[in-house]
Amino acid sequence: MKSVIVLLLVVSMVFADTKYSSKYDNVDVDRILQNNRILSSYIKCILETGTCTPEGRELKRTLPDALITSCLKCNEKQKTTAEKVIKHLKTHRPSDWNSLLAKYDPKGQYRKNYEQHKSTQA
Repeated sequence: MKSVIVLLLVVSMVFADTKYSSKYDNVDVDRILQNNRILSSYIKCILETGTCTPEGRELKRTLPDALITSCLKCNEKQKTTAEKVIKHLKTHRPSDWNSLLAKYDPKGQYRKNYEQHKSTQA
């Protein structure tokens, strides 16, 4: 009986951690994207060339897993925000976008997953 209880506890712990924290979902991403100083600060944090805010640390911590799993643990707000940020960086800050790709996706394998996801939504 004790082993069944332990098993249920372990299973519930695994399923409890299936989504990323929504703690920062209400951050004003549009304001950040329009402020080059703040956006540069976040980019430096993620690239590990500058200091991080708590939000930046959380993003840097979850980014590798989100790439590997194609944002499987993201809620809809996080997916929408990620797409908005990616589009902005690709359009307005391509050198920063390329630096992020070089660090987090040097072989281009996650980029392919993202592009496939975008084409299946269209």
